[in-house]
This record gives sequence, structure tokens and C-alpha cells, in this order.
Amino acid sequence: MSAKRDYYEVLEVERTADEETIKKAFRKLALKYHPDRNPNDKLAEGKFRECSEAYQVLSDAAQRARYDRFGHAAFEGGNAGFDFSSSGFEDIFGDLFGEFFGGGARRGNRRRRGEDLSYTLTIGFEEAAFGCNREISVPRAVQCNECSGTGGKGGAQPTKCGTCRGAGQVRFQQGFFSIAKTCGQCNGRGSIIKDPCATCSGAGRVRKDHTLDVKVPAGVDTGTRLKLRGEGEAGSAGSGDLFVVINVEEHDVFRRDGNDVVCDVRIGFPQASLGAEIEVPTLDGPVKLKIKEGTQSGSVFRLRGKGVPDLHGYGRGDQLTRVFVETPRKLNARQRELLEEFAQIAGEEVQVSRGFFDKVREKFG
Repeated sequence: MSAKRDYYEVLEVERTADEETIKKAFRKLALKYHPDRNPNDKLAEGKFRECSEAYQVLSDAAQRARYDRFGHAAFEGGNAGFDFSSSGFEDIFGDLFGEFFGGGARRGNRRRRGEDLSYTLTIGFEEAAFGCNREISVPRAVQCNECSGTGGKGGAQPTKCGTCRGAGQVRFQQGFFSIAKTCGQCNGRGSIIKDPCATCSGAGRVRKDHTLDVKVPAGVDTGTRLKLRGEGEAGSAGSGDLFVVINVEEHDVFRRDGNDVVCDVRIGFPQASLGAEIEVPTLDGPVKLKIKEGTQSGSVFRLRGKGVPDLHGYGRGDQLTRVFVETPRKLNARQRELLEEFAQIAGEEVQVSRGFFDKVREKFG
């Protein structure tokens, strides 16, 4: 009898592979060597058994630890074998057989929680900063009042499916093991509604617009998700949740950088040169800002605590006010005279173009 190959080698993964990597590797090999794809191929059947045994050991944390320490000797005298009843195998084989038979195995009569819903809520910049209350209307499936959610006329309870006997699955022999397939009579529900409710057509649920108030906390930003428990789709085991995804509109004056707010303002050349006190907008209203003498274009002034409140309550950001010095486009005669005098005193050449053409004439005659 030949020695067993290393389980990691069988699944073609590294010894450091995580659970998801191991599962994907097994799924790939199982699909490749499955008996249905390789009828009467003993070699493929052996490969399938080998990778299945390797997966059973490596997908279980405890068995994997024993194998990593002792190798195949860890299971001598009580081999791990091949157990299809474990939940991990049920899940992966349910997916696997679904590809062969058009649907994975479903457990009948399982009570299911309703689906989660998502709703995009667009709000203004200030609303995001300071919080607000919004009323929204969400279309969702709710329990049918006519049948109280049973799906049967007058609230009649479903009857057990005679084909699968309430299991939601039918089993048959496939190769060397038994396969469970979704019952085609009840579609995996395990029960049948003989006389459906006219309102919900037997679904037990109807779709209605649900109106509710949403409290948006201060400090949210685009992409923030608010979870409203139990406000999703109705289900036999309770309702799902509603996730409200925030979208914040752009502002004409402010833009956000984390919890800080950035604001650009323009000042004149005299204000930048001599210094001044100007009024700037903030989220709390206009405030006075002192411009220092000799301020350069692009300088940033920080206004502490004038930003956006932290979503988790850790204080408030700042406002970063950037100032840009404007150059006047048109000058009257007096303004030009004063600026030329200023340039002369400062030793700056203001007639650049005239001097340039004079030099050109001197050189080329």
C-alpha cells in the first residue's frame, strides 16, 4: 500500500494557507475530479477521495493542528475518515452539487430572517455637520395581514410536502455516496400551500411603502451607513435591517477634510501688505479674522473648533481658511501712479516690456 501524500500537497496549497484558500482549492479539485464529470474513471475517483479527505482534516482547526504536529500518524487507529454530515461539507457540497443539478441542497422548514435593505439618503453639508431628522419612504416586503403570513387562504397553515416528507430535500445515490437535492415539489420549503391567499398569492408577504423617521447624527459623511434594526424585509424568523447610506451634497463655500473644514477667501494687495481684519464665513456664521502684515497668497489661518463635530463624540475639527491675494485687473491713473512710485522706492522694475524692446533695438539696430 502506497504512503499517503501530504494533505497540503494534495490540495496544492501552502502550509500557511488560510481557511478560505483551502476551501477554494478543494472546490476546484472536487469539481475537476468529481465522478459525474469522470464516469467510470477510477483514477479520478481516487483523486476525489484523496482531496476530500485532505479537506476534511485541513478545514477543521483542531484536526489541522494535530496533523501539522504529527502528520498522518495523528489519525492512525482512528482515521479521520470521510464524514459528509459535518456542516462544512454540507455547505461546500451543497454549492458543488448545485452546479451539477441546477441548485444546491436547501434545508426544509428552516425559519429565515428577512433580507436587509439599503437606502441612499442625500443631505446638505450643514445637515451632515450638525445632524438632522429626515423622513424616508422605503418599499419593503411585510407580512400579509389577510393570511397572517401563512400564505394560505384565511390563514390556513401549509401542509407537509408528500414528496420530501417535510425535509425540503430528496436523496438519491450518486456514485459512492448519497446526494441531497432540493425537492422540486415544494422548492425546498418542506411544505405546500394547497389554497393560496389571494392577496399575497401564497407568498405570505406583500410589498408596501414604509415611512419612518431617520435621525442622522452630527459628523456623518458620504458613505456613512446608519443601521436601523428590524426595518428591513419581513421574514419568518424576524425582519432584516435597513442600512441608510449617507450622500452629502457639495457646498458652495466649504469642503471637508476629515473633521476639518476648508474655506478659501480672497483679499486685496493692501490688506495682505498692511494687515487687516476681515470677516470670513464659518459653519456657525461669520467671524472676524485678523490678517497679519505681509501675508502671502496661499497662507492658511486655523480657526479652532469651527470644523465638523466628530461622529463618535471626540470634539470638533477646525476650519482652515486659505487666503489668496487678488491682483487688480484695472487701475485708474492715481492708482497706477502710486504703484509706480511704490515700485521705484522698492527698487523694482515695472516697465519690463519697454526695457526688453529697448535692449533688442540696441543689439540689432
